Amino acid sequence: QFAVVESGGGSVEPGGSLRLSCAASGFTLDDYSLGWFRQAPGKEREGISCISISGMSTRYADSVKGRFTISRDNAKNTVYLQMSSLRPEDTGVYYCAARPTLLCSLSEDPYTYWGQGTPVTVSS
Repeated sequence: QFAVVESGGGSVEPGGSLRLSCAASGFTLDDYSLGWFRQAPGKEREGISCISISGMSTRYADSVKGRFTISRDNAKNTVYLQMSSLRPEDTGVYYCAARPTLLCSLSEDPYTYWGQGTPVTVSS
C-alpha cells in the first residue's frame, strides 16, 4: 500500500524549533513532488511549503517564509520541514502530501497521497 507518514511533531515554546519528517511507504519519493499543509484549530487546511521532484524548486506561504525550510533526501525516501522561530499561530496539525508531478503546489487538489498528520503545539 502507498502511504506517507509524518513524524516529529510535539510541543515547543515560542521561538523554538522542530523538524518534521515525512517518510514514504510502498513507493519511491523520487517521482513525486511533496507538500506540507497545516490545519490550525478552527481553520481550514492551508498549504505552507512544497518542494519539486528535483528539489530545485521550493515554495512557501508568506506566513512561514524565512522561518521554515523544506528539503528532501531521496536516498532516505524522506522529506523534511525544519521549523524555526515558532509562534503560537503555528499551532496545528501538519500533513504531508505527495503528487506525481515535476513541480509542486500549495493547493490541495493535485495531491494524491496524504498522511494522517502530526500535531504541533507552540505555547508558553
